[in-house]
Amino acid sequence: MRTIELTKRQEQILEIVKGNGPITGEQIAEHLNLTRATLRPDLAILTMAGFLDARPRVGYFYTGKSGTQLLTENLQKIYVKEYQSIPVVVNENVSVYDAICTMFLEDVGTLFVVDPTTHLVGVLSRKDLLRASIGKQDLTAIPVHIIMTRMPNITMCERDDLLIDVAKKLIEKQIDALPVVKKSDEGYEVIGRITKTNITRAFVALGEE
Repeated sequence: MRTIELTKRQEQILEIVKGNGPITGEQIAEHLNLTRATLRPDLAILTMAGFLDARPRVGYFYTGKSGTQLLTENLQKIYVKEYQSIPVVVNENVSVYDAICTMFLEDVGTLFVVDPTTHLVGVLSRKDLLRASIGKQDLTAIPVHIIMTRMPNITMCERDDLLIDVAKKLIEKQIDALPVVKKSDEGYEVIGRITKTNITRAFVALGEE
C-alpha cells in the first residue's frame, strides 16, 4: 500500500510538533528560522492529510497516525455512488446470441437481466455465455433467463455502501461486477454498476491524492 510522501521540511515540522505540541504556527516557524507565511502551505497539507490537527487558540498537535493509517481511514470514506458507472441491462427474454452481441458492443463483462417492469431478475457473466455457447445449440433460440444467475443468488450493493465493502464482496464471490440497486416494494431497480475497474480507479485516485 502506498504511503503519503512528505517533503523534508514537512517531516521536520512533524518532529517539532511531536516533541512540543500543542504548538502554534509562529513557534514552529521560530524553530525552523522561517516566517509563518512560508510554513502556511506545509501546515495546510499536513492538517488536511490528517498528520496534524489544529485548534483555535491552542495550536497544532500530532495525531499519531501513520501514512498507512490515514490511507486506510480515507478508504472508509469512499462510497459506491462516487464511482458507480452506467449499467448495461437486457430483457430476460432476449436470446443468448443477442446477449453476446450486447456484451461485445458495450465492452462489458457482466450484463444485468431485468423483467418487463425493469426490475432485476438475473445476472449474466462471460462464463455464463461461454458455457451456453459450447455445443451445437441454436443460441438465437435460447433465452437468457435459462442460463442466468437468479435471485436470491445475486450479490448486490447500494449507492450508499462503502466501496471497500463492495471490493470485499467481489473478492469473496470471485465475480467481476455488482449491480447497484434501489430497493422498492416491487423489487430491485438497477441504477448502476460497480466493477473491478471502478474500484481500481478509485484506489489509484486515492493514492495520487
